[in-house]
Amino acid sequence: MYSPSFRFRRLRRTGALRQMMQETHLRAEDFILPLFVEEDITAPVPVASMPGVMRYPESDLGAQVKHAWAQGIRAVLLFGVSTHKDACGTDSWQENGLLARMIRLAKEAVPEMTVISDNCFCEYTDHGHCGVVADDDVDNDKTLRNLQKQVVAAARAGADMIAPSGMMDGMIGAIREALDEAGFSQVPVMSYSTKFASAFYGPFRDAVDSTFKGTRASYQMNPANGREALAESLMDEAEGADILMVKPGLAYLDVLAAIRQHSHLPLAVYQVSGEYAMVKAAAAAGVIDEQAVVMESLLAFKRAGADLIISYHALDAIQWLNQQ
Repeated sequence: MYSPSFRFRRLRRTGALRQMMQETHLRAEDFILPLFVEEDITAPVPVASMPGVMRYPESDLGAQVKHAWAQGIRAVLLFGVSTHKDACGTDSWQENGLLARMIRLAKEAVPEMTVISDNCFCEYTDHGHCGVVADDDVDNDKTLRNLQKQVVAAARAGADMIAPSGMMDGMIGAIREALDEAGFSQVPVMSYSTKFASAFYGPFRDAVDSTFKGTRASYQMNPANGREALAESLMDEAEGADILMVKPGLAYLDVLAAIRQHSHLPLAVYQVSGEYAMVKAAAAAGVIDEQAVVMESLLAFKRAGADLIISYHALDAIQWLNQQ
């Protein structure tokens, strides 16, 4: 009878041995928590397609940041839900616009919190596109000029990090130039460097109350293109990005791993609204163990090469980690 000379199961025999041999680990510091802030509301508004996620009034933002800090979150990513929309998203670069106000509120609540500004125009334009629309498409270079104004406004308001999500060509070079010229050379940029035109974003439109119709396929990436995905991130690294990102997460672990193999920069992944909503729906239907599936997914991101994870599960994940 054959007997294997080496047995992998020897090191899986007990819980203590399995913990000793575990290669990939999650920490509270790995997580970035997205928060949605809406103008002109007085109480939190539940996001119907994302159970447990709220759009908060400005008056509640400070309390939410304090709560996140107390739970172990060390970075928040802020999204504004504006009621002052126009064709170019001009409110987003006003000194007292929503973007600037929510950054100041978050920093005042917990000065030690790393406050990250999501820099795009889709929440601030009346058409919902990520920049200036011309000839039924987004004008790349006009959008870059507006983006430069937006990121300087965010930095002046106290943002610790800029996170541009619009997938405009040259956006990192333009942002770095604007920040440096305005005296903010110390502010890092976390680029949405490989962002796909994905069906997984659907619930996010509920979260930001978007009426967007159409497609962003002319500027976000084709989900079929792995080599281009790597090239996008490497281009942003060359232009001066401090952190790279892949969005969405679970369907693009191969892309995450490829970027990790070719770049030594910190690497983030965004576990997006559709990923979150699917887990919540399946758990509510009783067909999966929510905690087990979430933690397995988060470990997959780390195993593929992510250093940072942007996730709506972040607070729950930290609680589960503390219970281990």
